[in-house]
Amino acid sequence: MDYLIDDIDRQILACLAEDARLSLKVLSGKVGLSSPSTAERLKRLEEKGVIQGYGARINLAALGYSLQALVRVKPLPGMLHKVEKMIQALPECIECDKVTGEDCFVMRLVVRSIDQLDVVLDGLADYAQSNTSIVKSSPVTRRLPPLH
Repeated sequence: MDYLIDDIDRQILACLAEDARLSLKVLSGKVGLSSPSTAERLKRLEEKGVIQGYGARINLAALGYSLQALVRVKPLPGMLHKVEKMIQALPECIECDKVTGEDCFVMRLVVRSIDQLDVVLDGLADYAQSNTSIVKSSPVTRRLPPLH
């Protein structure tokens, strides 16, 4: 996907990344366009796949998920596809990347306790080796890279 965006598109993306609930009227005012022009730009950004969706940022700790863990996963020989399917089925896995290097996957788990973390990891033990790091804090949360 190679889609060139201009400065107004960048402003729209930055505004929506900050607050995806902005009304079209407010968003239009922030970028200096009419509502119909802003709506057309939004539609084009969505159709081109630049904007893939809209969502809320949820405080997981407020829902009882007090621990997050980053887990590097190295499937045992012949278990790559099985482990991938197992990871996809884990409700505690909120993000996973297939990576190069010694490990095949790096996943982010959210759990309510160390005991729950043990249960989740025990489910993978017969099929993969894992190395777990508990997240102490997140000084940088997911954000947009520079848009220019």
